[in-house]
Amino acid sequence: MDDVQGQRGQQWLQDLMTVMGVSIQGVEVQRPQEDESCWLTISSEGLLPEEIGVLLGERGTVLDSIQYLTNITLNMGQPDDQQTAYTVELAGYRAQRQAELQEMAELAVQKVRETGEEYEMPPMSSAERRQLHTMMKSFEDLATESRGREPDRRLVVRLANPQ
Repeated sequence: MDDVQGQRGQQWLQDLMTVMGVSIQGVEVQRPQEDESCWLTISSEGLLPEEIGVLLGERGTVLDSIQYLTNITLNMGQPDDQQTAYTVELAGYRAQRQAELQEMAELAVQKVRETGEEYEMPPMSSAERRQLHTMMKSFEDLATESRGREPDRRLVVRLANPQ
């Protein structure tokens, strides 16, 4: 990813916050080394806890929607090789949720390996299910699938080759 994509994301997200009537100090752009994604962190400095709560939404639903809009808008009409995956962060929510998802994945692995039975996780967003599918790929003895309908869609972990 080049700086132009990061700057486009930063400017677009700042403009969105203005349109939403939210006064923010800015948006920081970060590019993790391990992938080609672009993290856009909304500054929580100067925001009231209630404003942060509104921007996060229940279980991160508003932040997920902002992230979805960011990705759709900035990648629309772009050639595949110029598209970027944007992650929108606010007040450490994504980092904290990532740790929670990691714990959930570890519990699922343990339960499935101990019992041999499939393990169904609680409902979560498609973005979080995708993260867990990716995390679980490293466990060759396990398989994952999504089951159910939104908003009650769940990730199921099972043995890849049950005896």
